[in-house]
Amino acid sequence: MRLTGFLRRARHRATLLARPLSIGVRAMVEDGDGGLLLVRHTYVAGWHFPGGGVDPHETAAEAAIREVREETGIAVEGAPELLGLYLNRNFSTRDHVALYRCRQWRVEKEFTANWEIAEARFFRRDALPGDLSAGTRRRIAEIDEAAAISPDW
Repeated sequence: MRLTGFLRRARHRATLLARPLSIGVRAMVEDGDGGLLLVRHTYVAGWHFPGGGVDPHETAAEAAIREVREETGIAVEGAPELLGLYLNRNFSTRDHVALYRCRQWRVEKEFTANWEIAEARFFRRDALPGDLSAGTRRRIAEIDEAAAISPDW
Protein backbone atom coordinates (compact mmCIF):
# COMPACT_ATOMS: atom_id res chain seq x y z
CA MET A 1 0.00 0.00 0.00
CA ARG A 2 1.36 3.37 -1.02
CA LEU A 3 1.16 6.22 1.52
CA THR A 4 0.40 9.76 0.55
CA GLY A 5 2.91 12.48 1.42
CA PHE A 6 0.75 13.57 4.35
CA LEU A 7 0.57 10.07 5.81
CA ARG A 8 4.31 9.52 5.38
CA ARG A 9 5.05 12.76 7.24
CA ALA A 10 2.56 11.87 9.99
CA ARG A 11 4.13 8.42 10.42
CA HIS A 12 7.62 9.98 10.53
CA ARG A 13 6.54 12.46 13.24
CA ALA A 14 4.94 9.68 15.28
CA THR A 15 8.16 7.68 15.07
CA LEU A 16 10.21 10.67 16.27
CA LEU A 17 7.86 11.16 19.22
CA ALA A 18 8.09 7.51 20.17
CA ARG A 19 11.89 7.37 19.75
CA PRO A 20 13.31 10.90 20.01
CA LEU A 21 16.94 11.51 19.18
CA SER A 22 18.82 13.82 21.50
CA ILE A 23 21.98 15.74 20.71
CA GLY A 24 24.31 17.15 23.30
CA VAL A 25 27.67 18.89 23.11
CA ARG A 26 30.87 18.99 25.10
CA ALA A 27 33.72 21.46 24.65
CA MET A 28 37.41 20.71 25.11
CA VAL A 29 38.63 24.21 25.95
CA GLU A 30 42.43 24.37 25.99
CA ASP A 31 44.62 27.06 27.47
CA GLY A 32 47.88 28.05 25.85
CA ASP A 33 49.88 25.70 28.09
CA GLY A 34 47.96 22.52 27.27
CA GLY A 35 45.60 22.79 30.22
CA LEU A 36 41.97 21.68 29.92
CA LEU A 37 38.87 23.42 31.25
CA LEU A 38 36.71 21.06 33.32
CA VAL A 39 33.52 21.52 35.31
CA ARG A 40 32.08 19.71 38.31
CA HIS A 41 28.29 19.62 38.35
CA THR A 42 26.14 19.79 41.46
CA TYR A 43 23.96 16.86 40.38
CA VAL A 44 26.39 14.26 38.95
CA ALA A 45 29.76 12.98 40.16
CA GLY A 46 33.10 13.68 38.55
CA TRP A 47 34.71 16.29 36.34
CA HIS A 48 33.46 16.83 32.79
CA PHE A 49 34.11 18.98 29.77
CA PRO A 50 31.60 21.88 29.80
CA GLY A 51 28.52 21.15 27.74
CA GLY A 52 24.83 20.41 27.54
CA GLY A 53 21.91 20.07 25.19
CA VAL A 54 21.40 21.63 21.78
CA ASP A 55 18.43 23.99 21.83
CA PRO A 56 15.86 24.20 19.01
CA HIS A 57 17.07 26.28 16.04
CA GLU A 58 20.67 26.13 17.35
CA THR A 59 23.61 24.41 15.69
CA ALA A 60 25.75 22.07 17.75
CA ALA A 61 28.69 24.50 17.49
CA GLU A 62 26.49 27.35 18.73
CA ALA A 63 25.37 25.17 21.63
CA ALA A 64 28.98 24.39 22.58
CA ILE A 65 29.85 28.09 22.61
CA ARG A 66 26.73 28.94 24.64
CA GLU A 67 27.27 26.13 27.16
CA VAL A 68 30.90 27.12 27.79
CA ARG A 69 29.82 30.71 28.42
CA GLU A 70 26.88 29.75 30.66
CA GLU A 71 28.79 27.19 32.70
CA THR A 72 32.18 28.91 33.07
CA GLY A 73 32.03 32.57 32.04
CA ILE A 74 34.46 31.93 29.18
CA ALA A 75 33.58 33.29 25.74
CA VAL A 76 34.80 31.07 22.91
CA GLU A 77 36.19 33.07 20.00
CA GLY A 78 36.38 31.73 16.49
CA ALA A 79 34.79 28.54 15.24
CA PRO A 80 35.13 25.49 17.48
CA GLU A 81 36.64 22.41 15.81
CA LEU A 82 34.42 19.30 15.70
CA LEU A 83 36.43 16.34 17.00
CA GLY A 84 33.76 13.67 16.86
CA LEU A 85 30.22 12.48 17.41
CA TYR A 86 29.66 9.78 20.02
CA LEU A 87 26.80 7.61 21.24
CA ASN A 88 26.00 8.10 24.93
CA ARG A 89 24.54 4.72 25.92
CA ASN A 90 24.36 5.80 29.57
CA PHE A 91 21.51 8.19 28.82
CA SER A 92 19.49 6.44 26.11
CA THR A 93 19.96 4.41 22.97
CA ARG A 94 19.48 7.55 20.85
CA ASP A 95 21.57 10.15 22.72
CA HIS A 96 24.58 11.55 20.87
CA VAL A 97 27.32 13.90 22.03
CA ALA A 98 29.33 16.14 19.71
CA LEU A 99 32.77 17.08 21.04
CA TYR A 100 34.33 20.39 19.99
CA ARG A 101 37.87 21.68 20.58
CA CYS A 102 38.08 25.37 21.48
CA ARG A 103 41.50 27.01 21.44
CA GLN A 104 40.57 30.68 21.21
CA TRP A 105 38.69 32.23 24.09
CA ARG A 106 38.64 35.02 26.63
CA VAL A 107 37.30 35.34 30.14
CA GLU A 108 34.01 37.18 29.84
CA LYS A 109 33.17 37.04 33.53
CA GLU A 110 34.68 35.37 36.56
CA PHE A 111 33.17 32.00 37.40
CA THR A 112 30.86 31.80 40.40
CA ALA A 113 29.37 28.55 41.63
CA ASN A 114 25.64 28.15 40.98
CA TRP A 115 22.82 25.59 41.19
CA GLU A 116 24.26 23.64 38.22
CA ILE A 117 28.05 24.03 38.31
CA ALA A 118 29.95 23.73 41.59
CA GLU A 119 33.42 24.31 40.12
CA ALA A 120 35.04 25.27 36.82
CA ARG A 121 38.77 25.47 36.32
CA PHE A 122 41.72 24.57 34.13
CA PHE A 123 43.81 21.51 34.92
CA ARG A 124 47.24 20.71 33.56
CA ARG A 125 47.13 17.46 31.59
CA ASP A 126 49.66 15.90 33.96
CA ALA A 127 47.53 16.88 36.98
CA LEU A 128 43.99 15.94 35.98
CA PRO A 129 41.57 15.06 38.78
CA GLY A 130 41.18 11.36 39.55
CA ASP A 131 37.40 11.44 39.26
CA LEU A 132 37.10 12.39 35.58
CA SER A 133 33.89 11.18 33.94
CA ALA A 134 34.42 8.10 31.78
CA GLY A 135 33.64 9.96 28.55
CA THR A 136 35.99 12.80 29.40
CA ARG A 137 38.76 10.36 30.32
CA ARG A 138 38.28 8.44 27.03
CA ARG A 139 38.43 11.56 24.88
CA ILE A 140 41.61 12.81 26.57
CA ALA A 141 43.27 9.41 26.16
CA GLU A 142 42.31 9.30 22.48
CA ILE A 143 43.76 12.74 21.80
CA ASP A 144 46.79 12.78 24.13
CA GLU A 145 47.80 9.14 24.18
CA ALA A 146 46.65 8.00 20.72
CA ALA A 147 44.30 5.48 22.38
CA ALA A 148 41.89 3.60 20.12
CA ILE A 149 38.89 5.78 19.28
CA SER A 150 35.65 4.56 20.81
CA PRO A 151 32.29 5.39 19.23
CA ASP A 152 30.79 5.61 22.74
CA TRP A 153 30.81 8.65 24.95
